[in-house]
Amino acid sequence: MVQVAINTLVTSRCSVVCESSNLWRRNFGVVREHHTVLGAGRSCLCSSVEKDASFVGPCHVSQPRSLRVQARWLFNGSDKGSELDASCEHSESANEDILMFFFELDLATRVQYALNVEQYEIAQQLRNKLTEVELEVIKLRESRRGPSSKGEAQDIAISILRLRADLQNAIESENYGSAAELRDEIARLEAKSFTASLKAQAYENAQYAFRLGQKLKHKIFGYQAVICGMDPVCCETKSWMDGANIDKLTRGPDQPFYQVLVNIQEDPNLLVAYVAEENLLEPDKQETDRFDHPYASFLFFGMDSAGDFIPIKQLREKYNQPRHELPYDPQDEEDGKDA
Repeated sequence: MVQVAINTLVTSRCSVVCESSNLWRRNFGVVREHHTVLGAGRSCLCSSVEKDASFVGPCHVSQPRSLRVQARWLFNGSDKGSELDASCEHSESANEDILMFFFELDLATRVQYALNVEQYEIAQQLRNKLTEVELEVIKLRESRRGPSSKGEAQDIAISILRLRADLQNAIESENYGSAAELRDEIARLEAKSFTASLKAQAYENAQYAFRLGQKLKHKIFGYQAVICGMDPVCCETKSWMDGANIDKLTRGPDQPFYQVLVNIQEDPNLLVAYVAEENLLEPDKQETDRFDHPYASFLFFGMDSAGDFIPIKQLREKYNQPRHELPYDPQDEEDGKDA
């Protein structure tokens, strides 16, 4: 077992994880706590995450010159005044979310393997690392979506109960000044609780036009994409929304937004985009052509007979989405008999 740092994730055809070199840090540094560099041309992706974990397997890192070229992909943007292109919808936070999901899957698999071979000490170490990664995932989610609305509403309700008890005591002791302040604080929290409850309901009752693994076309840019994540409203920063002209959309930011994998055969520079529901279209006919993307191997089992991807169970559970069943077609059975 080789101990390495979760500083660089290199996904080849085998989805291998390896350690970044000091050269990487000298060339690029750490722009922020979570910084990702992806190279689709060599099926390589690198993520800086300040946590340790245990991984095994061969690794391959491109030469520094190649890395330097690949690193510019994520930071290319349209010049001021120029027309928007597909890169305006690239989302680093969506990409980080996918990478952290990969780390969770990988560590959970290694924990189970260590238990199967009765390496309990290693299993415990890996479980501790998994807990750290899960905490990072929560931080990422809260940075994008804000704190869990349901939990927030519950915490506010408890605070209101305590303040009402304090209010009753203040009234009984004829401390009317304190009672007035408590009454104002209760009113403020009740308004905040109402907002949190509405937000929680929006997440729980969100209606999505599309599903995980579905192949779609971008309405404006025309590239082929596969859905790998979804939010009931836009969870990006204001600066990202300004850059993507979200306010110009018919439905604005208050509509479902999807994390999508972009076919690298069509756009090798984009890789992951965050797209509004109104900008995605179902193709006129079944898309059974090859779809290339370095993330597809760990997010999906493969493609179904309709040409869409089949999401793994953990991905469905992450977004609380049911398993999609294709409608029964007797013609398929007859075609099988003829074959």
